[in-house]
Amino acid sequence: MNDKPQKLPRILFVCEASPELGGGHVMRCLTLARALQGQGADCVFLNGTGVARILAAFAPDMALSEDEAADLVVLDSYRMGREVEDGWREKAGALAVIDDLARPHHADLVLDPSFGRHASDYEAPTVLAGPDYALVRREFAEVRQAALARRGGPVARALVALGLTDVGGITGRTVQALLPGLGGVALDVVVGSGAYSLPALQALADQGAIGLHVDSQDMAGLMSRADIAIGAGGASLWERACLGLPAVTLIVADNQRDLAMRLDGAGVTLALDARWPGLEARLVEIWGRLVGDEALRQGLSRRSAALCDGLGAGRAAVALLALVSQAG
Repeated sequence: MNDKPQKLPRILFVCEASPELGGGHVMRCLTLARALQGQGADCVFLNGTGVARILAAFAPDMALSEDEAADLVVLDSYRMGREVEDGWREKAGALAVIDDLARPHHADLVLDPSFGRHASDYEAPTVLAGPDYALVRREFAEVRQAALARRGGPVARALVALGLTDVGGITGRTVQALLPGLGGVALDVVVGSGAYSLPALQALADQGAIGLHVDSQDMAGLMSRADIAIGAGGASLWERACLGLPAVTLIVADNQRDLAMRLDGAGVTLALDARWPGLEARLVEIWGRLVGDEALRQGLSRRSAALCDGLGAGRAAVALLALVSQAG
């Protein structure tokens, strides 16, 4: 009888974050890592640009490592091309890439949860494509039914959450544009501790004008309680969809534009490019539409909830562990 404990598969995440890149790559890798841990994997993050700060705030128990040895490496960065992937394939048993731009890859598995994406868009042996694989944290699936049950009716509470790094101070600009027309709507605002807009937002919170949440650990609760939202075009888009939260998606980077506009065309969200001239006036106009049109809100809620059930990370974890088994 062999009582030797079975070695857990070691999965190394390689990603990055910065004020220019935002923190979305690290956060979606963290979501996948949690799902993999739940299925018996040993997950670590390579200590790289901006990663340590985000993990310290949101997952202090997650291991950081300088050791590149792994049974599976998961890459998530727009700045890592095929040459970088070839280098990692020589070091690891298998390589997976998270993408949403349909770029060419030298990977064993590609994960792209984009709306309208198909396996045929990539040449990898295994492709996980479409919103069924959206990387949404477990707590969103846990509150999904309660959140959907309270959708409908007038707008009493709204949420602005435009990314941890607050690219270009977009959170402050958005809040200042909305404040004069809030009326009786309570406004929750989420930023990271290093956000450019934080001092101005803190002053507004001290005056009682907004509810301010810094490095919030309860995004599922905030989204569940909100009636409408203005959010970024990254991974949080799928969190809002899971909870059927009617929202304006602000595009703050080129890589977000295609997905946001396609979802706008499908009636899942209202998309607005933050880099267009006259942003503040556009925000006021689109906010007024969302607040004033209950049928619009109900349609956005229904179609977004149908698109994402919040279980994608678990599905992806099963496929990744199967890849490890095959490589072993």
